[in-house]
Amino acid sequence: MGDVLAGIHAAWEFESDALVIRFERGIRTPKLYQVLRERRVPYEALASVTLTPGKRGTVVLHAVPRPGADPLMEAAAGQLKESSDPYRLVLPTDRETLAEYYRDELRALLPPEPEAAGAAGHGAGGPYDGLDALDGHGGPDGHGGLGGPDRSGVLDALGGAEDPYGAGGAVAPAERFLVAPPSGPLSFKAYDGKASFDGRAEVSFRWFWTGASSEKWKAGDQTFSVRDLCGIEWRSPDVFDGHLRLLARDGGPRPTQPDHDPASVVFGLGYGLVHESLPFAAAVLAAIRSSDRAPVPVGSRTPGAVAERIRHLGELHRAGLVTDEEFSTKKAELLAEL
Repeated sequence: MGDVLAGIHAAWEFESDALVIRFERGIRTPKLYQVLRERRVPYEALASVTLTPGKRGTVVLHAVPRPGADPLMEAAAGQLKESSDPYRLVLPTDRETLAEYYRDELRALLPPEPEAAGAAGHGAGGPYDGLDALDGHGGPDGHGGLGGPDRSGVLDALGGAEDPYGAGGAVAPAERFLVAPPSGPLSFKAYDGKASFDGRAEVSFRWFWTGASSEKWKAGDQTFSVRDLCGIEWRSPDVFDGHLRLLARDGGPRPTQPDHDPASVVFGLGYGLVHESLPFAAAVLAAIRSSDRAPVPVGSRTPGAVAERIRHLGELHRAGLVTDEEFSTKKAELLAEL
């Protein structure tokens, strides 16, 4: 068991290779935290760590995930309120010095990015994000270090305060999800139907006669194979047009309005709440990515099979789920199989 830093509604435990975030289950704890319960975040899944002043006599320690590392944050797409961000640890200001220590220790454990390794200076961190808390020989009040690589150059590279990618350049997106998706819930009630996921291969929508549109009733209840999907679109129920839409690989035409689209369920009037629909969306997204990366049997690597995989790869690229570099690299690998 590593060092533990307890804050409001959550506690961080620093293991040798990962940050373990445990959430309280009290009545005032955000419901999303209660659903998540615990998250294990490998240090390689983090881009930077910041410390900033919070509200009403608090400071906020924020571990910023790398793009593409966490299916929950990928599904959220920046729509989470600060109070529900699972990577924020709120602490009383009287623990600021301790927070500075753990911020610097955690930064030391992050893998340096090639673009940032030679960066000079400490970034524009402000009074809460300076690098004067440690001299490399231990923490405040006799605390020992957390271990990890030598910090020379690493703190400089990750010194930017609110820039999630540090001072030395953009952090490369993760090539795969590094954080496990939430374990549940795998079903929830939307305004117009019930969404269910078997956890691996199929997503189903069952319509409610009280809320579903005539278009959805005509189409009937829907079942989707994960292998036929290239992504998801989650819009927070906190906005007017909140919904969860499944994106098909074929990229064919689809209704503009989610309430007319049999591949989507809509939120509203207390249905599809964040703590229900977002973990669900993250679990489906993780299954889709896992399906994309499943090995192809040797016997299927015919020219036709390779062409089909390249076509699917192009669809992922157009949908923004694969970067230009990933697309070029994977396409070259597939062509090499011919």
